[in-house]
Amino acid sequence: MSPTTLEQALQRATQQLADAGVEDAGRDARVLLGHVTDRDRAYLHAFPEVVLSDEQLVQLSELVGRRIARMPMSQVLGSREFWSLDFQVTPDTLTPRPDSETLVEAAVEQFGDEPGPSSIADLGTGTGCLLISLLTVWPQSQGLGVDLSPEALAVACNNARTCGIDERARFLEGSWFEGIEDRFDLIVSNPPYIPSPDLAGLEPEVVQHEPHLALDGGEDGLDAYRALLPQLTNYLTDEGVVVLEHGAGQGPEIEKLALEHGLVVVTNRSDLAGLRRCLVLRAE
Repeated sequence: MSPTTLEQALQRATQQLADAGVEDAGRDARVLLGHVTDRDRAYLHAFPEVVLSDEQLVQLSELVGRRIARMPMSQVLGSREFWSLDFQVTPDTLTPRPDSETLVEAAVEQFGDEPGPSSIADLGTGTGCLLISLLTVWPQSQGLGVDLSPEALAVACNNARTCGIDERARFLEGSWFEGIEDRFDLIVSNPPYIPSPDLAGLEPEVVQHEPHLALDGGEDGLDAYRALLPQLTNYLTDEGVVVLEHGAGQGPEIEKLALEHGLVVVTNRSDLAGLRRCLVLRAE
């Protein structure tokens, strides 16, 4: 087998991904090659003549094959950055998305710097990215992450250890507030909000590889909010705050539901695309 250089490997991987219909094939190929070689983009550009080892070629081929199968890059690589932290990602968890950082920003805006809220609950925690990010902002806070999936909770526990906040975070398997008696200064949630009829039209990376449990919000996408909102006032401290993520166009209906259950809207925030992404609520 003739030697394969970085330039040749990059060209081949890019072509394979492009032929499979992967958007931004060149970018993904560079990321995968950088992951295999443990080199950054500048190095790949500056030293195209460097030859890959047979082991690196095999690993690159395996990763490109997974991406061709439309596995999300976060799962191909096994991790994703969120709030400048590195989170393990598996097929049992949603990929942390930049738009969800809006929830962290909204919470920080409400509480400011230290000491922050004493107690935080993250309902449907997944990778734990929301809870863990908030606990890194407020070193004196304690947190609880809840999820129906034991596999997701295992990932969240590992991420808490990796980020060094595991002594301040605990995780509970259950549905929303099931088995919880505490009250919290801050409750955050990124619940499933994709309307069931829309799931089939999502990109293959999502519909084929991410857990439907964390995506499917029922016929109109609001089932989780109907389950959550009636219970929230029972689990908030007197000055407690709720921050909820939601989908495009869902804000007004969720606000209406909130008002029906003793909650008032403090504010809303938009995501990177300028779409309303989360609601901040308090008890009346």
